[in-house]
Amino acid sequence: MALLRDWGLTLGKWTGRPAVRLVKDSGDPDASRVREAARAGDWTTVRKVLEAHPESEGRTELLWAVGDTPGVERWITPVLEAEPEAALPRLVAGIRHLSWGWEARTAARAKDVSREQFEVFHSRLRTAEEWLYEAAEREPLWTSPWYGLQITGRGLEVGQVTARRRFEATVRRDPQHLEAHQQQLQQVCDKWGGSHEEMHAFARASAFGAPGGTHLGQLVAAAHLEEWLSLDPGADAAYMRLAEVTKSLREAAEHSYRHPDFVRRGGWLQVLNTFAMAFSLAGDQEAARECFRATEGQVTEFPWYYLDGSDPAAAYRKRRSSAGR
Repeated sequence: MALLRDWGLTLGKWTGRPAVRLVKDSGDPDASRVREAARAGDWTTVRKVLEAHPESEGRTELLWAVGDTPGVERWITPVLEAEPEAALPRLVAGIRHLSWGWEARTAARAKDVSREQFEVFHSRLRTAEEWLYEAAEREPLWTSPWYGLQITGRGLEVGQVTARRRFEATVRRDPQHLEAHQQQLQQVCDKWGGSHEEMHAFARASAFGAPGGTHLGQLVAAAHLEEWLSLDPGADAAYMRLAEVTKSLREAAEHSYRHPDFVRRGGWLQVLNTFAMAFSLAGDQEAARECFRATEGQVTEFPWYYLDGSDPAAAYRKRRSSAGR
């Protein structure tokens, strides 16, 4: 319980109830700054912010802040032309076309996506791949181009072998890259051509193959939530309350956020939110309360949008109350 000791918390009575608030961008003010610069087409500021965050030190989230901003696809073109040898503008162009592609596809089920939407989706992803490969060639040690290629690959259905190679290319450069592992977990889950068995095996191997205190422990909880999400009502609740699921979650918790070496950096808040939801659904209210205490009312969109896509904070609030908090 080192995490709780470090924060001056106890497992006894928890007095006071922190206000619930949705936290985006891990609360990093640079994310808002770089997003505003992207909206304004201010490449000088975008570059300054991104260069201040080296690879594997918070750059992934900042790249998404830029990539999710409409209009980047227009102003990045002259930047690419003006800096033909620079990797960073190519990385930004790749991430923007990646995000732009998924915008065209939408989050709808494949059967509900039109042929025209798929054509735009695939066209933008192919463009993204070109820019990402160029960025990777110019900066061979960077992880972000390969991380982006993991996501384009899933959309373009490159297959499990190629997808695995892209994941391995990312983690060779950063073995603890949480986002890369999250993408590979999606790649091997049932809905993307893998299986529940493969998904759980990957999650456990990644989590327990990493040092104690790892954020990768989240993968174990996320895998259980993925299987829960795939089941029909009734069967989903029964699955989460299996003794083996609770045991698995507790083991992962001990190796992750309960470990003395766990630190509040990067995706730490999402890790705790994921365990909070998983333990709550599993009926382990004591463990859920522990996670809710640690998050202090700070809500991440994932995984709570699985329960309420329009208001993840409401789902968090409801489950926190159910846990007796």
